[in-house]
Amino acid sequence: MFLWLLLALSVCAHPGTGCPPRHMDSVLDILDALESPARGGSPGAAAALGRGLGVCSTPGCRAVLGEPLGPPNAPRVSPPASGSLLTELLHHDPATPELGAVLAPDGSTVALGPILAGIEAGLRSGGFGRPLPTLDPADPLLAVTITEALGTSFLLAQGGDHNATALGPGGCWDDVENPQNYTLRGPPSPVPDPVANGAMDGAVLGARLARGPLPVAELPGYYGTVNGSEAGRPSSSYRRREFGALAGQGRLEKEVAAVLELLRTLSPTSELLRDVGTQEVAAVAQRAAREFSENYVECPAITPRCLWGARPYRGTPALLQPPLGSVFLHHTLEPSQPCQSFGACARAMRDMQRFHQDTRGWDDIGYSFVVGSDGYLYEGRGWHWVGAHTKGYNTQGFGIGIVGDFTTTLPDPDTLALVRDELLPCAVRFGHIRPDFILRGHRQLGHTDCPGNALFQEIQSWPGFQGTPVARGLRVGGLVGLVGRGLGSSCD
Repeated sequence: MFLWLLLALSVCAHPGTGCPPRHMDSVLDILDALESPARGGSPGAAAALGRGLGVCSTPGCRAVLGEPLGPPNAPRVSPPASGSLLTELLHHDPATPELGAVLAPDGSTVALGPILAGIEAGLRSGGFGRPLPTLDPADPLLAVTITEALGTSFLLAQGGDHNATALGPGGCWDDVENPQNYTLRGPPSPVPDPVANGAMDGAVLGARLARGPLPVAELPGYYGTVNGSEAGRPSSSYRRREFGALAGQGRLEKEVAAVLELLRTLSPTSELLRDVGTQEVAAVAQRAAREFSENYVECPAITPRCLWGARPYRGTPALLQPPLGSVFLHHTLEPSQPCQSFGACARAMRDMQRFHQDTRGWDDIGYSFVVGSDGYLYEGRGWHWVGAHTKGYNTQGFGIGIVGDFTTTLPDPDTLALVRDELLPCAVRFGHIRPDFILRGHRQLGHTDCPGNALFQEIQSWPGFQGTPVARGLRVGGLVGLVGRGLGSSCD
């Protein structure tokens, strides 16, 4: 290993060493310094550094992008700690995928390696740099970002330990304001959540670049302006939708099968596939595409408690007995405005939890999940713990709160679709609620106007809605007026 690389890896190996936070903002600024002539950089420097450090070190990716042109040079950025951070993020070590992860402004965690691989493939597909080889029928962009990793992960899981996982897990940052260490919440697969997110971003960005190149400096337009910003939804929060449009389950299955057949001709993966027949490859590809699509494309991303800064649960939570038969929909009332960024939604979650614990005296935030208008679900009590959202019915169903006051206005169409078309079908698919579940507004089961007149009228056309109210909702000024308009007061 090069001496400069050993030194660089040692600088950021421990917290408190002066390394920049592992925010996407930090990375984009470093990449801009490497790529921008105005800052002493040169176009293509970031991709060359990544390749030299092991990004795209797998047989399939190297068959697409070729071998590195030479040994990597130390990144020339200031301060030196910035170069050390980038070096550690790009230094490929399959055993520690969390070391290549950064926190994006939308609250998601992404691996940098597949993003850079996708960017290089996209640029070269668009005519910039060396032409890409023809790998018919495999798509070069999908091969370097997701299909090789996905196919080999499921192939290894099938041939090894029956308890081995091929996808996930997610993880937690030590501090979302100054993230330095990311810890996975279980044994890593070859495709943990940051790799899946980075692969989808790499594919989406690469496809854009193939149509018309954009400088690295334009990437903030995809990821949003600044970590912690209160701006609206960045493009990255739509990654699942954009990736699904680019590579739906059917196409993904074909591409995984194609890349596995390519790997059969390459060393050392030819040995892995030596006794694997064509039908078995097809079965692996089908399972890989189905499970990836279900987990990362068709179902909404859930921001875990550790990322929004939840306090500990007070006491001992009671366990639910899924599948449950009901879903109860709420609006939070306060905050009255929808939250459109990770920072705003995380703050809303902390405020509601504080109110529920300190003012109401509850063990935790009452809702099972909360829906932001930033494209994400936020974990409250989750799938396993009994909530405090619908008095008398908490053990029978999940309480879903949408941030905002929807008395006279509706959530935006994307937020409605997230609940109606993604959350509810996925809850059935994964066994959390029964296929014949009943959906109710909170007002049908208690003296409240929740979830607001506009939202209640909207959900009456949704699948599973139970139209017979148990209790009529009261108008504002009735019991709602008596209990006040505190945080979540009308819906708890």
